[in-house]
Amino acid sequence: MSAAEWQARCDLAALYRVVDHFGWTDVINTHMSARVPGEPGAFLINHYEEMFHEITASSLIKMDLEGRVLGRQGRFNPAGFTIHSGVYKARPDANCVMHTHTRAGAGVSMLRKGLRPISQDALNVLDEVTYHEYGLPATQEECDALGESCRNGSCVVLLNHGLLTHGPTIPGALQRLYMLERACELELISRTLGEPPVQIATDVIAGVAVYMKAARAKPDYGLHEWNALLRVIDNKGAGYRR
Repeated sequence: MSAAEWQARCDLAALYRVVDHFGWTDVINTHMSARVPGEPGAFLINHYEEMFHEITASSLIKMDLEGRVLGRQGRFNPAGFTIHSGVYKARPDANCVMHTHTRAGAGVSMLRKGLRPISQDALNVLDEVTYHEYGLPATQEECDALGESCRNGSCVVLLNHGLLTHGPTIPGALQRLYMLERACELELISRTLGEPPVQIATDVIAGVAVYMKAARAKPDYGLHEWNALLRVIDNKGAGYRR
């Protein structure tokens, strides 16, 4: 394989370890992927028998957008293929897709347009939030429908399901998911407090949206946080680079 593909494998394996570090796991039933550099019709995804802390660069499965496993064979999650291929087909600018079933994300997913502009965390992503209706998993119809939803934003609340983000880089997709997850946590907390949340002025909301759109457009969006998190998981042991 190319040096670029190996680096992408190492970065994606590291991403799984970061997700495990945050506790965003659902046994083996969520998935992160990365497009293979120089091969826009191929992406890497987890081997569907491994816990996230077990995933290594060499254990990742390489697939094309039609569902064929390329090279080393292995089991993949059919619903995961549906989700990730749908995003990559619809968004040529997406090079990483992340999907989780966290309690906060799944909780907000039960509320139609449940995220409100009531926290700093929400304002980080709210202008890119879109909502996707629950569809029949692992079907072509759901693949196509999710792709259409992802054309409308990079932070997707999958109704009755969970969260999804995509970005041009792994650090960028992770930073989006981190802020979206935080926004969901605070949204649910606010709904238990027994009084309405403090409102943020509409001109401030609009101004932050302009600022964040420019920030997310930069190639180093999320990179500083990513480098810090790599140090955290490297200190636990860098076994993912195998």
